[in-house]
Amino acid sequence: QQNLKARANNKVKSTAMKSAIKGVLAAQDARAGAAKLAAAMKAIDNAAKHRVIHKNTAARYKARVSRAINRLALSKK
Repeated sequence: QQNLKARANNKVKSTAMKSAIKGVLAAQDARAGAAKLAAAMKAIDNAAKHRVIHKNTAARYKARVSRAINRLALSKK
């Protein structure tokens, strides 16, 4: 059925996004986090583009992960 296929696709995008975010937040240094940041931003944008999450939710997630990386960078200086 159509809704089951869409639900499965949404689950894949949502899980990929959440895993990418967790990878960034679990980073121990800014360099490793910055490498994972691009993948997380792409996953968040992809989820928003396919309406898995709202665009404002995507903006909030992106702000949180970038703020976490910036805090890491500042704390290491």
